[in-house]
Amino acid sequence: MPFWELSVLGLLLLALYWSVLSHLVLNWRDDPNFSHGFFVPLFSVFVVWQERVRLSRISRKPSWSGLGIVALGMCTLIVGQMGAELFLARTSLLIVLAGLIVLFYGWMIFRALLFPWAFLFLMVPMPTIVYNQITFPLQLLASRLSATVLPIFGVPILREGNVINLPSMALEVAEACSGIRSLMSLITLSIIYGYLLEKRLWVRYLLAITSIPIAVAANSVRIIGTGLLVQYWNPEMAEGYYHTFEGWLIFVISLVMLYGLHVLIGWIWPERSEQS
Repeated sequence: MPFWELSVLGLLLLALYWSVLSHLVLNWRDDPNFSHGFFVPLFSVFVVWQERVRLSRISRKPSWSGLGIVALGMCTLIVGQMGAELFLARTSLLIVLAGLIVLFYGWMIFRALLFPWAFLFLMVPMPTIVYNQITFPLQLLASRLSATVLPIFGVPILREGNVINLPSMALEVAEACSGIRSLMSLITLSIIYGYLLEKRLWVRYLLAITSIPIAVAANSVRIIGTGLLVQYWNPEMAEGYYHTFEGWLIFVISLVMLYGLHVLIGWIWPERSEQS
């Protein structure tokens, strides 16, 4: 496509999805659970730029089937707007984008762009009903693990659901402490990390999958550490600045654990052994 036609198409999409995109950016800014959304489109653009030479070698075979995908995306947008369902309205942009790629460049180009296109779904906050179905089990899991470990260190506790009662105060494993924030961010960063530093696809998949138990374990360590600080030091360590700082510290530890796993995989299965 000539550059001016591509620019006009981009402006039309921007005008059509302006309200959807503006609300999405505000969601990233105001909700710490999805603040990683700012990095997702930037990384997808980076991947496309990195693959530009390979993409230029692929033959372009525009397909009218892309028009049907665009129509599906438009219908999804209409349903999302009429039903006030933000998730549908936001994902419709990705469906339309896929349809336009197929329409003007063909299925072979879309297959080559499948990874950066699919990665864009991580920038869309999940539906509330799905979010609640994930956070509550994570809250219970974190509280159970903490209630199991804290008595080992001599901390008497009484767990009631997601509330851990200590002698000096009660620790509530609230929604913000469920680990969903670090989970979503760690999954996103593990995919970025795997793409940049690992060539083997199976290792990339493994890093993305293991980021889930790493995030859960790290969040449990945060709660256990908070309980120990409250019991043996100062109850104020469970609130305010200290609580926020602990969250950042545990996230850094999660990244270190992810890096350590990658080093271990590279030590056990060196990359050169697969190439020989």
